[in-house]
Amino acid sequence: MQDDPTRFRDLSLDAFVAQLASAAPVPGGGSASAVAASLGAALVAMVAALSENRPRYIVYADVHRQTKEAGTELSDRLLRLADEDSAAYGTFAAAMKLPKDTPDEGAARTAAMQAAARVAAEVPLRCLEACVEVAEAAELLAARCNVNASSDVNVAAMLVVAAGHGAAENVLVNLPSVGDDAWAEATRARVDALLVRLSTLAASTHAAVASGELRAPVA
Repeated sequence: MQDDPTRFRDLSLDAFVAQLASAAPVPGGGSASAVAASLGAALVAMVAALSENRPRYIVYADVHRQTKEAGTELSDRLLRLADEDSAAYGTFAAAMKLPKDTPDEGAARTAAMQAAARVAAEVPLRCLEACVEVAEAAELLAARCNVNASSDVNVAAMLVVAAGHGAAENVLVNLPSVGDDAWAEATRARVDALLVRLSTLAASTHAAVASGELRAPVA
């Protein structure tokens, strides 16, 4: 099957980085955040896979199965969000270029921009939510996995914290253009809560790994 040039996952890593470094408006910070989070999710799946079927860790078999499945699904979902983020920006940019010479044209342009801005906020919000899911999987796996891969759980947590904050910035920057103050305020509150949850999970992951001790199985 020929690669689809419209999907970032079908680019080589070198090609994606070159696009990111170029003057082209996409991919940008939102897509980069989603890709970084996808790498974190993949690390969760990797650590779970490295822990499966090892006698020392057999009591955590359910955790390994659960986190491997979660990491794999989230890694794929986040790559799709990277594409959606760039598409959302493209829609907003196109709306900005609509004519505004007459009152009707101006009203149509404003409505199109507001609708596009809402989507451009919703996509990175879903990325932030997915980052929290990755962090939940990493925290569950921490100190319940192959000790030789403990540092990779920490890296996964750090990646999604950075990615989550990047996604949050892309939510917030679009809120003033949505034209719905109540929705914008509710979305800001949602972002704040998700960032607190993300930080709490990462701190718990780091503490569990730093302890050097295996945790009790999940009841």
